[in-house]
Amino acid sequence: MARPTPELLDPARYRHRIEITSRFADLDPNDHINNVAMAAMIEDARVRFAMGAGLKPDRSPGGRRFVVAAIEINYLAQAHFPDPLVCLAAPVATGRTSWTLHQLLMQNDRAVATARSVMVVTVDDQPVPLGADMLAALAPWMLQ
Repeated sequence: MARPTPELLDPARYRHRIEITSRFADLDPNDHINNVAMAAMIEDARVRFAMGAGLKPDRSPGGRRFVVAAIEINYLAQAHFPDPLVCLAAPVATGRTSWTLHQLLMQNDRAVATARSVMVVTVDDQPVPLGADMLAALAPWMLQ
């Protein structure tokens, strides 16, 4: 995989920021935070971004939900316990039934991973258009 473009590694371009506490349990035998733990941090930060943007799923039967259709994670550097990590997030594209979120995971002002997730909006397990409300909710958070 190619290294992410420089604009995606610039923390100033992201409007959403969340701090993540590293845990001793996240370490692997090489004494760095393992890739599965980092993927879980990215997942948690992605959900927190959606909640912060007002994109809460409707958990009632047949309600509007967001399904991960694709995710790509690039591990750029090792992360270490006990220092916290910061996950920055910004939507980078919207489509008819999906939107794409880019995340930058940093530790001590150094990029350690990026993620790109494509989220599909569904009702009754079928893709549906985003809708004006979702587009309006995503707009203020778009990558700068």
